[in-house]
Amino acid sequence: MPGSPRIAALLVAAGRGTRMGDMSGTAPKQYRALAGQPILVKSIESLAASSRVTCLQAVIHADDCDAYEAAVSSIGLGDRLRAPVLGGATRQASVLAGLEALNDDAPDYILIHDGVRPFVTAATVDKVIDALLGGFDAVLAATRIVDTLKRTDQDAHIVETVSREDLWAAQTPQGFRFAPLIAAHRKAAAEGKDTFTDDAAVAEWAGIDVCVVEGDKSNMKITTAEDLEEARTRARQAEWMALADIRTGTGYDVHAFAPGDHVTLGGIDIPHDRRLSGHSDADVALHAITDAIFGALADGDIGSHFPPSDPQWKGAASHIFLRKAVARVAERGGAIAHLDVTIVCEAPKIGPHRDAMRKSIAEICGLSLDRVAVKATTSERLGFTGRGEGIASLATATIRLPLRDET
Repeated sequence: MPGSPRIAALLVAAGRGTRMGDMSGTAPKQYRALAGQPILVKSIESLAASSRVTCLQAVIHADDCDAYEAAVSSIGLGDRLRAPVLGGATRQASVLAGLEALNDDAPDYILIHDGVRPFVTAATVDKVIDALLGGFDAVLAATRIVDTLKRTDQDAHIVETVSREDLWAAQTPQGFRFAPLIAAHRKAAAEGKDTFTDDAAVAEWAGIDVCVVEGDKSNMKITTAEDLEEARTRARQAEWMALADIRTGTGYDVHAFAPGDHVTLGGIDIPHDRRLSGHSDADVALHAITDAIFGALADGDIGSHFPPSDPQWKGAASHIFLRKAVARVAERGGAIAHLDVTIVCEAPKIGPHRDAMRKSIAEICGLSLDRVAVKATTSERLGFTGRGEGIASLATATIRLPLRDET
């Protein structure tokens, strides 16, 4: 929109990750994988999620050009993501290099963000931008210190308890009016002031008034190997929550006995003096599981998908039906979390075949064995199963669907 302020984001990613310890032997930390993407890519995408950010500039190490290009090759940001700039020997020098690269077409405001803070939220970015547009020259996201602080000597003996009142832990993004910040960085470089640990400190030294907005404790900086493991745990939890529409369906099926020499249950043939009668192979266990999955999807039942009036299903193997139900879950972007089936009969004995049935069901559904339960019981010689007239099966399916799926 004409007249809208131009806001650039500068991502600092030229570091070597020396505090990663033994993990620093391969890729620098900003290129390590987090939920299938390099950390730097997630940081870029987090800033780019704000439509108010008009362009993004990364500052990278000279040795990382190939790694950077490979990392961002799948980001669909077009010209909004500028070509990277090579950083300097310190973070401060790298930021100045990024600011100089932007200066020819200088934005009105600049957000500076650590390339290894992938969990920054849109709310935090908006708070910083809103404060800038509200008239502040410099703003940083930060969280209040809530722990008691101790200062020690070199031997780790406590020498002082530090008051936590009015203390904040600085985060990024840190936002600034562009012109005063680049001037402050240039002045610091000219005077050899190169030990500032963040850009707010450079601004403070230059006499720029800096204010704080409430950040988010989840906006962690990945610095150590322990941080990386914590980040990966959080990313896995986020993936799980992305499939947080948890649904449960139930299924029931019954088939009568007929003359034969085996029954098919759970996809395996079990020797018996009779078989189960049905339009297909009459596998009551797989039929019940199939109906349970369709039920969890609210997607009809086995009869609506495979009507017994259709001759093509005459004698069909029931794994065809179950695979169709599993495919329907996948088509909705979901996953099967657990299957539990109970078989009710007097004979044959299910126990000796339980593990084979679990393995068969797991293979049909593409699940690990620990996600499939098979149980068996009798009906204490009551009812048609108790009289040995047939076999019944009950099943429960638990599935996870994406939250966007509201059907």
